[in-house]
Amino acid sequence: MNWRDRETSAVRVAAGLTLVVLPVVFLAAPSASAQPRTGAAVGDAPLRTPWGDPDLGGIWNNFTITPLERPANLADQAFLSPEEAAALEQGAVAGVARQNAPSEVRTEPLPVGGDVGAYNTFWTDQGTRVVPTMRTSLITDPPTGRLPELTDAAVARITSTEYRRLADAKDGRVPANGPEELGLSERCLWYRGIPSFPTGYNNNYQFFQNRDFVVILQEHIHDLRVIPLDGRAHLASHVRQWAGSSRGHWEGETLVVETTNLRSPFIRRWNRPEHSLSRGDLSDAVQVVERFTRVDTETLDYEFTVTDLKTWTQPWSGSLPMARTDGPIYEFACHEGNYGMANMLAGSRAEDLAAGAGR
Repeated sequence: MNWRDRETSAVRVAAGLTLVVLPVVFLAAPSASAQPRTGAAVGDAPLRTPWGDPDLGGIWNNFTITPLERPANLADQAFLSPEEAAALEQGAVAGVARQNAPSEVRTEPLPVGGDVGAYNTFWTDQGTRVVPTMRTSLITDPPTGRLPELTDAAVARITSTEYRRLADAKDGRVPANGPEELGLSERCLWYRGIPSFPTGYNNNYQFFQNRDFVVILQEHIHDLRVIPLDGRAHLASHVRQWAGSSRGHWEGETLVVETTNLRSPFIRRWNRPEHSLSRGDLSDAVQVVERFTRVDTETLDYEFTVTDLKTWTQPWSGSLPMARTDGPIYEFACHEGNYGMANMLAGSRAEDLAAGAGR
């Protein structure tokens, strides 16, 4: 039993949804890696594909209660003690139990504007365990376990009137003028960012590979990263994409992926907003290096370094092990133009009319 098998968070069910079908071109080479292997490696020998590369194939989950940044009250403490880790995990289990407890049945309608509630824990996937290393943060460098200081340019950017107006529209504090002002996740365009952190649900990633490509299917909004391994150059610098331009190569047992040309902000961890990475959008100079290493049949080690000297005063790095999990991954049926976006914009126009009538 691996460390994730003991998770007590609720099982996510997607009734009536169809399985995702990936483009055949990426799977053309014969690959045993399209499904996770259930047998152990022989001795200390790493798992291999039929053509000899390290086998990363399978479905991996990265949920954890370990925060991105080290909590201020832990100061210089890089690791939890076993007792501290156990207390945090017991608290998380107790929290899930409280959320699953029967709630009071309402007999009166809510007041106008009252909160009707949203997802309960049946639909969430937050985890109840810290990372196996018992680090106090996902960030490993700087040694503080916290993000570096913002540059003066980044501070000016995120405190500008234009930026604050867009941030308020995305967070629902002011009406959105159009779909471009809504968040990328609300528009079903992009959710996780690179590097990818766990959020409240949909934390599964399925890896496929052949000799020339590694393909990562992210469960949330069915994002698909196609990573060439054939040495081709990055896209021209003016071509920016939500997932950027990723190029991979092997260094021994590790897949190293270098990503440039990103144009997406980092996503907040909405289940732990106090430890989110939400300090402004990336600049056009950002570069991310990720390292994927199959440690054993049950664990995929994930390390990353972010360099964006227009946003932070130094690079920063982190580690987030991923655990093998059983599939399948169900389709996340989200698309731009969905009813939710139309209704949000209709609500914004209603707020505009109400404000105009009050003047």
